Amino acid sequence: MNKLFRALIAGWGARKLGLGCIGTIIVFIILYYLLGYVFR
Repeated sequence: MNKLFRALIAGWGARKLGLGCIGTIIVFIILYYLLGYVFR
């Protein structure tokens, strides 16, 4: 999966959850790595 596309999906998912500043960053990192693992 393209890194830019993976980052966009992770950012959209983190934004939808809306857990505040720190929570959004943590969710973004988790989703980014999960997407990289799943779509390797």
